[in-house]
Amino acid sequence: MKMLELKDKSRSQLEADLIDLLKTQFSLRMQHATGQLNKNSELKRIRRDIARIKTKLAEKGSSES
Repeated sequence: MKMLELKDKSRSQLEADLIDLLKTQFSLRMQHATGQLNKNSELKRIRRDIARIKTKLAEKGSSES
């Protein structure tokens, strides 16, 4: 997910995406803990996507005030 993709999304869409990514991250962490995760890079990608969305939410929050 790129920042350009997030630029046109509304705050509610970003929050929904964030919740989905957090659920995915939890699932991947459980797979990693049980040794079932094949692609460790997925954890890193999801973590960075979460950070991107949180950054965009912070930007939108500060611009609305």
